[in-house]
Amino acid sequence: MKHVLSVLVNNHAGVLSRVSGLFSRRGFNIESLAVGVTTNPAISRMTIVVDGDENTVEQVEKQLAKLIDVIKVKRLDMEESVHRELALFKVNADTSVRSEIMQIAEVFRANIVDISEKTLTIETSGSSKKVAAMQQMLKPFGILEDVRTGLISLERGEKTIV
Repeated sequence: MKHVLSVLVNNHAGVLSRVSGLFSRRGFNIESLAVGVTTNPAISRMTIVVDGDENTVEQVEKQLAKLIDVIKVKRLDMEESVHRELALFKVNADTSVRSEIMQIAEVFRANIVDISEKTLTIETSGSSKKVAAMQQMLKPFGILEDVRTGLISLERGEKTIV
């Protein structure tokens, strides 16, 4: 079962390495990891997706909380949180198929962020399922490159990690 952890950490060199090292030492698999500075430049927020049973995730939470630079660890309820992923897809798109690809992008409310003679680069965001669905629709045209951020999440309403 997938679990989403929101982790506030001090924004110092080596913190990401210590967090990921904890996972590898304990044999826990990180399904996705997204990190960014918060509005406070001294603090970064990590969104970590872990696939495991209740005991595994509980151990991960406890181990993370013990790390010196970890300020707070919070498990997010999938139903009570907003989750998004960002993806870029570079697709073969000569003039014979370009309009079809642009229609697919429009249906998914995606943006064309780069055009060349033979390619389109498309930016999309949304649930992981939406991103995966768009990827499936683009496969027949030939995806030359793709990159996905992994999940980022916030709790709904007035709840916060701080």
